[in-house]
Amino acid sequence: MKILLMTLKKRIERFSDLAAIPESWELVFADFETDTRKLLTIGGDADVIFADAMQPVRKKLIDAMPHLKMIQSEGVGYDWIDIRAAKEKGVFVCNNAAANSKAVAEQAVLLMLAVLRRTVEGDRMVREARQIEAKSNWSLEGIRELWNCHVGIIGMGAIGQETAGRLKGFEAKVSYYSRHRLPEERERELRADYLPLNELLSTCDIISLHLPSNAETKNFINLNRLRLMKKSSVLINTARGEVVDQDDLIIALKEGLIAGAGLDTISPEPVRPDNALLHLPEEISERITFSPHIGGVTEQAFKKMHTFAWTNIRRVDEGKRPENIVNGL
Repeated sequence: MKILLMTLKKRIERFSDLAAIPESWELVFADFETDTRKLLTIGGDADVIFADAMQPVRKKLIDAMPHLKMIQSEGVGYDWIDIRAAKEKGVFVCNNAAANSKAVAEQAVLLMLAVLRRTVEGDRMVREARQIEAKSNWSLEGIRELWNCHVGIIGMGAIGQETAGRLKGFEAKVSYYSRHRLPEERERELRADYLPLNELLSTCDIISLHLPSNAETKNFINLNRLRLMKKSSVLINTARGEVVDQDDLIIALKEGLIAGAGLDTISPEPVRPDNALLHLPEEISERITFSPHIGGVTEQAFKKMHTFAWTNIRRVDEGKRPENIVNGL
């Protein structure tokens, strides 16, 4: 069994139990190499690709690897993997579903609090010795507490449910919209009620996105939907940048259609210096809190994801069907 690792070697060494990997397995490291010819030179005869969730695994690479049986995403996402090409070749594509749901849920709540409390702006003003100015002005403008907010969750999978569970501790009112409604017992457990999408957008103070990135969800939050939101509301995105139309988000912020945004991810990634979200006037940019797509990259999440990945690779080595298959094989 030969495994082509398209992720950081140092990350594998830190979060994987290498002593538990069979000595007969050969590991070859490509780090973040993206050139197909170089990847084929490094591990073109590999049986498995273990790839960072943001690392492209293209059709040319898949088609050129004669022994390839499985592509394992290091994380939950798999939108950078050509799943159609893999399916055509009979190659399993697997992800780490729900492995980082607790971590991402924490990040969502963090961003809610950071935007409500204007954390980034406040940090800057204290460093500029403007603490009294901030405290005086903000006390007059009003700072809202999370318990006093109605939070709307869009996408009630593992991460959405973990987010709702954490919001119980803040005593926030929680509603959700999802393609598939939860059982009533689970709704009661989470203290979350179902609302149609338009009603959720128009009534909630915070909208938290927990959608996968695919053709159906691309630009899911657009200007029409932003116009439905309250002018005092906040948008939180810990999913993928592609689910928000960023040009429309800029319009919404400039026109005061919403109050602010907390974004763990923007599009495209890696973030480029010319991204329009990074070049807004100061009075607009201060209403956005960014984090560097770290919601799911905690130590605990990586250990859990790596443990699952190596177990899944072992299944393939033993001739068994892997788990968390996402390309319909």
